[in-house]
Amino acid sequence: MFWKRVETCYNIAELRKLAKRRLPAPMFHYIDGAADDEWTIRRNVEAFDGWEFRPRVLVDVSNVDTATTVFGEKIDWPFFCSPTALSRLFNHEGERAVARAAHAAGTLYSLSSISSASIEDVAKFTPGPKAFQVYVFKDRGLSREFVRRAKDSGFKALQLTVDVPGVSGNRERDIVTGMTVPPQLSLMSLVDIALHPRWVYHHLMTPKIEVANVAHRPPPGSEGLGGIIQYLNNQLDRSVTWDDAEWMIDEWGGPFAIKGIMTAEDAKRARGIGATAVMLSNHGGRQLDFSPAPFDLLREVVDEVGGNLEIILDGGIRRGSHVLKALALGATACSSGRPYLFGLGAGGEAGVHQALKILRTEIERDMALLGARSVADLDESMIRRVGGPWSI
Repeated sequence: MFWKRVETCYNIAELRKLAKRRLPAPMFHYIDGAADDEWTIRRNVEAFDGWEFRPRVLVDVSNVDTATTVFGEKIDWPFFCSPTALSRLFNHEGERAVARAAHAAGTLYSLSSISSASIEDVAKFTPGPKAFQVYVFKDRGLSREFVRRAKDSGFKALQLTVDVPGVSGNRERDIVTGMTVPPQLSLMSLVDIALHPRWVYHHLMTPKIEVANVAHRPPPGSEGLGGIIQYLNNQLDRSVTWDDAEWMIDEWGGPFAIKGIMTAEDAKRARGIGATAVMLSNHGGRQLDFSPAPFDLLREVVDEVGGNLEIILDGGIRRGSHVLKALALGATACSSGRPYLFGLGAGGEAGVHQALKILRTEIERDMALLGARSVADLDESMIRRVGGPWSI
């Protein structure tokens, strides 16, 4: 398995297997794990299984158009890369690899504020459309600085994450492997890391991993990666309210998504304060376990704000068919982090390319098989609950 090339992985599950082989256990399980009993992460994927397609036949699908528009930017297909923290933990190319691969694949890349490459560096890596993910910090000056730097660097949209209210989920796999802040690696975890010499070599031969966006302003006592992450965790403000989100919308003044919306009522509230998009997300199951899957929430949110807000389904995507089911129920586009992180862990930039290629190819093929010539053709008439009536 160690010799397997990412180009021979034919689906996201195969990339996950290869990433598990090539990454030390703490890093792999940091990607793969979730909170508590991990019910939510399983449900995020399984939710799609309750729906089936209603394909149309005798449709001219010689030319299938997968393009759509999100955050005011045209992308070649209706999926983009969610923000994920510290990508260099999984491959020394990190955010550089993901940003470049996203641009090559004709889609948008989202940069986390807790990234191992800075806002300015990522802007140099790729001319493609980019969004920046941010929190409302206790230090509003830090939030304001991030907004200004993202603007100056040509990022097209801001994504405010609201499902980490100063409290992190109980990620028990990280406790077992020692991927805590600061790290508490066990003897077995250290042995496992030593058994991955390629990862160790690149880790030692490349610049140290740091939270690049605050590397220029480390507060006293925050030396080292663990200290910086702890500082940022301490910056997350439990008192953040809708007023703070509205302040940031005004501060940004452009396409703005609130990420972590889980109810139709909150989606309506987001529209009321001026957001242009909502991202239905439970943080990949990494926060509150037994949260509903984004796909299970989609219809009620579409019924409440569809046509007034862009609705992004974030999480649980493992197949192109998942994207098409979400679009049929009214989503504008989909995003996810784990598929491309599995690719990154499996083979750096080439692995991310393969992950995105897999999903895009599945979307194009399934649209043709479904009889959908464009994204606009996807609607509720092309989908039904498994075993349900043939017409809705």
